[in-house]
Amino acid sequence: MAPKHFLDIAAIDPSALKEILARSHALKKDLSAKPLADRAVAMIFEKSSTRTRVSFERGIWQLGGQPIVMATGDMQLGRSETPADTARVLSRLVDAIMIRANRHSDVQELAAHATVPVINGLTDRSHPCQIMADLQTVEEAVGTLRDLRMAWLGDGNNVCHSFIEAARAFNFHLSIATPAERRPDAEILAGAGNHASWSADPKIAAKGADIVVTDTWISMGDEGNKPTLLSLLGPYQVDESLMSLAQPEARFLHCLPAYRGMEVTAQVIDGPQSLVFDEAENRLHAQKAILEWCLS
Repeated sequence: MAPKHFLDIAAIDPSALKEILARSHALKKDLSAKPLADRAVAMIFEKSSTRTRVSFERGIWQLGGQPIVMATGDMQLGRSETPADTARVLSRLVDAIMIRANRHSDVQELAAHATVPVINGLTDRSHPCQIMADLQTVEEAVGTLRDLRMAWLGDGNNVCHSFIEAARAFNFHLSIATPAERRPDAEILAGAGNHASWSADPKIAAKGADIVVTDTWISMGDEGNKPTLLSLLGPYQVDESLMSLAQPEARFLHCLPAYRGMEVTAQVIDGPQSLVFDEAENRLHAQKAILEWCLS
């Protein structure tokens, strides 16, 4: 039987995604489940991490498993060994692989040759684990995802891509506002049909939104483009004025790390509408549900 990979939201049946999300809520309340007993999960980090590292490692322990943490400087991947060969070796030694990678194509190659589940902990294309935690946070705060209006403001990056894919799977609408130069991938956007729309105007996206979402403007690897990005994205800062266009009870999300005074003001991220630390905690619970699903 082929392994159950978790690489992209769009690659997984919506019914399975909803089961994972429901399980996330259950696992947050019940720490007794040990589906990873006597199982090991390799955690590969090509990019540094706070939330991904701690939430996955702690989650694996809570589920009864053994996390094995490897940076690419500690292994042959990225030196002389291909992702395919790494997959073949690790598949004989561990029960699942989580990788936080630079290139999405490397994760796809790893999954194509692995005989154990591969989980995408982040790539340049997508960040599906983050979005599952975000959706859990929204359900906790609002009660439902169906027919909600969410606004994405800023950069059309990997997190935005996974949010677009989730909009179709969970039946909400994502209104996206980015500069034309930083708009999300056209194929991913088209795949969402009428569940996602794009505009260059942040006020259009924010108007009437139930949830307002942004992300850092300077992702790892983009540091050399900082002056250009700051100029392009300045009008998309989420401040109190922009939040006032959303619904009165609108909530704010940011996957962190955040740079106050850039993509969001301190008044918003530290204010009563912000759910960012609930969102960070829910990485633990959502990823436990993903691990359980992959290994079931």
